[in-house]
Amino acid sequence: MKVAFLGLGNMGLPMALNLVKAGHQVQGFDLLQAQLDAFKAGGGLPVLSASDAVADADVIISMLPASRHVEALYLGNSGLLVIANPKALLIDCSTISPKVSQAISTQAKAKGFAMIDAPVSGGTAGAQAGTLTFMVGGDAVDLDRARPLLEKMGKNIFHAGASGSGQTVKVCNNMLLGIQMLGTSEALRLGIANGMDPKVLSDIMSKSSGRNWALELYNPCPGVMDGVPSSKGYAGGFGVDLMLKDLSLATENASDLDASVPLGELSRKLYEVHSQAGNGQLDFSSVFNLKLD
Repeated sequence: MKVAFLGLGNMGLPMALNLVKAGHQVQGFDLLQAQLDAFKAGGGLPVLSASDAVADADVIISMLPASRHVEALYLGNSGLLVIANPKALLIDCSTISPKVSQAISTQAKAKGFAMIDAPVSGGTAGAQAGTLTFMVGGDAVDLDRARPLLEKMGKNIFHAGASGSGQTVKVCNNMLLGIQMLGTSEALRLGIANGMDPKVLSDIMSKSSGRNWALELYNPCPGVMDGVPSSKGYAGGFGVDLMLKDLSLATENASDLDASVPLGELSRKLYEVHSQAGNGQLDFSSVFNLKLD
C-alpha cells in the first residue's frame, strides 16, 4: 500500500516509521529538513512537497499542529481536495476543532473522497511503541479500510461515531488530562510541603481513590518515576503549548454549544500562565512547577 504521510513531527515521525517497518511504501513530507532526514534514516521516502507525496498515494495521513494547518493543507485551490486522487483514503490524525473537522469532511465527501478523523492518545512513547489509541470519526466502512494501517501504529482503535466525533472525544479526553495533571501536581506539592516523600505519597495515592493516569504512569514530580519527562528536565513528551491549544479547543467547543466547563476554563488559564512564564516548550507535566503571584 502506498502511503503519503504529511507532518513528521514528534508524533508523526514515529507513526510513519512504524508503517515503514510494517512494509508499506511511505512517502513523507515535513517543513523541517531535520525531520525529513530522520525519516529517510528510518527507511522512509522523503519528498519535497505535499503534492509530491500524494501524487499516487492509496492513503493520505496528516498529522499537523492545529486547525489552521489542516485547513490550509486540505482546502483551497491547491489543497489536497483538488490535487489528490479522489480514490485515496484521507486520514487526519491531527487534534483540531470538531467543527473544522466536520467542515473539511463534508467538502471531502462532496468531491468523492472517503475521509476519517483519527486523533490519537498515548504521547510520543506510544507513537514510538506503536501502542497509540485512535479515536475515529467517520463511516464504519472507511474505518475498516484504514484499520490495517492504524493497527500498525496503535493498540486501541475506537469508532466514536460520525465525522468529527473522533475530535470531540479527543478534546474531552485532553481537557480531563489537563485538569488531572493540575490536581495531581497540587496534591503532590501539598504532601511535600508537609514533609512527605513524594514516592511514598504517590504509591499510596495510586492505590487509593485518588489514583489516575498522571499519578501512575506520568508522574510530574522529578525523581519519582524513571523514563518520564519529569525525570528528564521535562524534555520531550507533550508540550505545554500543545496542552494549552487542546484546552482552548475544548473551551471554544463548549462555548459554541453553551456547555459549562468551569474546570476546563480554569485549567486553560493556568496553563496559559505557565506558558507565558517561558515554559511553553516543556512537557505539560512541568505544570508541577507552576508559580502564581
